[in-house]
Amino acid sequence: MATRAAAPLSDAVIVAVAALVDDSQSERRDPSHSELEFQITRAGLRAGDPAAQGNPVGKQKRIRAVLSWALEHAHAEGEAMVAGLLALIRARGGFREGSPNYVGKDAIQDATNAFRFEGYDLTPEGDLRATLLDNLTGTQLTDALSAYVRRAKRGHDDAALVTGTGKDLLEATAAHVLKSKYGTYPSGANFPGLLGQAFVAAGLVTPQHPTQPLEPAQRRVERAAFELACAINTLRNKDGTGHGRPWLPAVTPAEARIAVEFMGVLAELLLNTLKPKP
Repeated sequence: MATRAAAPLSDAVIVAVAALVDDSQSERRDPSHSELEFQITRAGLRAGDPAAQGNPVGKQKRIRAVLSWALEHAHAEGEAMVAGLLALIRARGGFREGSPNYVGKDAIQDATNAFRFEGYDLTPEGDLRATLLDNLTGTQLTDALSAYVRRAKRGHDDAALVTGTGKDLLEATAAHVLKSKYGTYPSGANFPGLLGQAFVAAGLVTPQHPTQPLEPAQRRVERAAFELACAINTLRNKDGTGHGRPWLPAVTPAEARIAVEFMGVLAELLLNTLKPKP
């Protein structure tokens, strides 16, 4: 069983990564089919390999087929394979201009764009790293947090803790909403206080707001969303932040996955208030 690697898997990533092993050129370019087969086997994805089914295909189509199968049937294993492929291509000189195995500027740029949408930075040397948020502001930070939201909504634990900030996704999103609205946020506030201020700034209500006659049903949803966010925050293993599992020991993996998915939904609710109204 493959372990989860620090690499995302999506339709756009599949197309971009497959293009990095494109074999349409007249001259042979590594990695070879045997090297790709090793990566497929190591990731535990032979069931999705057309070559293993007796259907020989080119390298690009082979990788696209395997990763597409993984997207539907073995997501974590597919992520592990993406990370392994990048390491292999990098080792073979695929990111080094002048190398006979250089994949090309356009292919690298397409991969960079695909990974950026998922909240990852692909360096010119082929290193993949989670996007650091410390130096981002405004729409760039909104976009980066939105990438974490997409991963959180798919249940990825790594989206629960926002890289480089020391905050979890909900806390980082609340702080961003306040900075976007007022230019600053109370860094010393506890989580309910910070989130409550963000809700007010975003035009949402909390349980502290009395129910009004004939108020829209959305207000009830907003109050419940606030309560759910605070409940999830109590499940956090604050002492373990950045050093292991972000949830309390009593939280099961299934409960943690649900909590992460809810974090994504709640963060999206806040981020949507920053979008221009049509």
